[in-house]
Amino acid sequence: MTDKTIPRPIRRLDETVVNRIAAGEIINRPANALKELLENSLDAGASNIQITIKDGGLKLLQILDNGHGIRREDMAIVCERFTTSKLKNFEDLSNINTYGFRGEALASISHVAHVTITTKTADSNCAYRACYSDGKLVPAKPGASAEPKACAGNTGTQITVEDLFYNVPTRRKALRNPSDEYNRILDVVNRYAIHNSGVSITCKKQGSNQSEVNTLSTAPILDNIRQIYGSTASELLELSKSFRKLEFEVHGYISNANYNLKKMIFLLFINHRAVENASLKKTIESIYTTYLPKNTHPFVYLSLEISPQNVDVNVHPTKREVRFLNEDEVVTAIGDTIQERLASANNSRAFLTQVLNYKLVRTDSQAQTLDSFWNPDNAFNKQPKDNSRNLSNSLINNNVRSSNLKRKRERFDVRLTSILTLRKRLKEVEHKGLTELLANHTFVGCVDDSLTLALVQHQTKLYMINYNVLSEELFYQLALFEFHNFGFIHLSVPAPIRELTIFALESCDHYESEDLKPKEEISQIIVDQLIARKEMLLEYFSITITENGELATLPLMLKGYAPNLDKLPTFLLRLGTEVDWETEIGCFETLSRELGLFYAPEPPNFSNISTSIDDNQFDNSMDICDTSNVNKDNSLSSSKGKSLEKETNSTFTEQQKKAEIARYKWQIEHLIFPTLKSQFIAPKSIAENGHVLQIANLPDLYRIFERC
Repeated sequence: MTDKTIPRPIRRLDETVVNRIAAGEIINRPANALKELLENSLDAGASNIQITIKDGGLKLLQILDNGHGIRREDMAIVCERFTTSKLKNFEDLSNINTYGFRGEALASISHVAHVTITTKTADSNCAYRACYSDGKLVPAKPGASAEPKACAGNTGTQITVEDLFYNVPTRRKALRNPSDEYNRILDVVNRYAIHNSGVSITCKKQGSNQSEVNTLSTAPILDNIRQIYGSTASELLELSKSFRKLEFEVHGYISNANYNLKKMIFLLFINHRAVENASLKKTIESIYTTYLPKNTHPFVYLSLEISPQNVDVNVHPTKREVRFLNEDEVVTAIGDTIQERLASANNSRAFLTQVLNYKLVRTDSQAQTLDSFWNPDNAFNKQPKDNSRNLSNSLINNNVRSSNLKRKRERFDVRLTSILTLRKRLKEVEHKGLTELLANHTFVGCVDDSLTLALVQHQTKLYMINYNVLSEELFYQLALFEFHNFGFIHLSVPAPIRELTIFALESCDHYESEDLKPKEEISQIIVDQLIARKEMLLEYFSITITENGELATLPLMLKGYAPNLDKLPTFLLRLGTEVDWETEIGCFETLSRELGLFYAPEPPNFSNISTSIDDNQFDNSMDICDTSNVNKDNSLSSSKGKSLEKETNSTFTEQQKKAEIARYKWQIEHLIFPTLKSQFIAPKSIAENGHVLQIANLPDLYRIFERC
């Protein structure tokens, strides 16, 4: 035991210990690290920022921007303490107009995590990647050079932070709730996404298709608030005033007296920096107490533009607090402005009341029916099998089998510019009203067994929808969002592409022409074309083409759903004639469009059930397997060796017809429409071309009944 009467010697701390202690003050949780990286991207002039998170940022925190990048010669010192491009002299702090200025953020992160930086400037021929630890360059692999390596990349910077606080076990244990840390990260992202109206910011969990935050660079602040906080935006009052004497301006949005929250949302920016100010927050809450019910709170977004000479940003290690001159007078002036705005907007206050209206039919768009858990395929499979079937029914209807396999690896995060561009185009042409209608509809039923029309209800209105057209667009979108992550549909016996394309050509009414090549030659060209691109088709679309020119697998676009293989010959023909194989973005777009056409459902056709494909090419079963995360050489075929007997002029029994129609309708109601509800981005063209028609409105019907 140490004798307390003897003075202990004073020692100089090791530099590593000093850096870790300092890093703990600046980066005390993942949200702080994200805030620093996000501000760096904004300082770099980025207009597009993409954030990916895993385990609340403790396992992975990645940010990608299209800013001006980092010069190759600066990469050696970029993670050292007190290195910055934003400050030269101490006096510059009085005119600072950037988020960063101390040069500690990246250094602090590198002392408590593994950091990888990939960056490219506009004048550089390539991008460079480097790894960092404790502020220094380190080799990516033992024995390799630590110098930045040339690599492919777009202009901008990608910073990947892995295993945050791996060397600070006490801090790591204290942050054991990834969900809580992710919510804190979202709070930071939400604030900057709202305030930076000229920047597109997205944030999502790794492996997820859906972004938690997704704002457009063209959206104004109010639209960003609506995107993140929903209906709050419709209850906001705009605030804007300039104070010459105190040398500041205030802009923002505050909730009116009709809107309240259980917890206050206060977004405060001073010179575009997200900060906190307890005095201003308390003043605002005291003002709203005279307008809101007890224990309720407002929504307030304020942006203060104060002369930089009057602001001290170097107050708090995390920069969450600032000091400014005449703080009491500024707070009072803002409070008076809010008071005046609320008083002028609420001379006549509106109160929401609930009125029981027996005329309105209430439906729950989230409700499920028992038949959603019963697949008619099972009933159909129990029926006696006929020896003759057409191509589609022989492969799908009778022996579709589902296999559940454990996931072996996580989803592939797509970074191809072409796919990201195509996904972005979907949002640009979105009809938000129709998207909202489909997201909250209640399925009523199919109109007819032979038509691709269905009825849905949204609120008190009834709509008729051409689900074949919507399904083409739906499967096109699924092809883009599931790109590189498809499961497999295995054909028990590979399908011969050459014979199928010849069959498709023979079926074309306009094929007979002297200008066209022989159908055998056209077919062989298509086979050669697909074989030459079989690696790309397999990797990105889960379409397996054998060396012999046979189709072995198709992509699993929707779990439990298989396409109508009557359309397979036409699909293969169009792969050769309609797909743009010359450009990357054109190839992915047209190929995805063809998948949409192929997978779109069509009612069963019992008028022509004989097949022209002979030589026993096809087995009468096909396996549907979610193998998106399983090794691609894993064969799931279990019934090879069966063959389809060639017969003609055979017919379905009435019982089989009813079962087939029931199976088809079950897929429409329980697979297609739920996916339209959860994942579909409705384009404007569908609304404009009359594929969704309102055919009844309940209040109007009651008026007609009252006249009668």
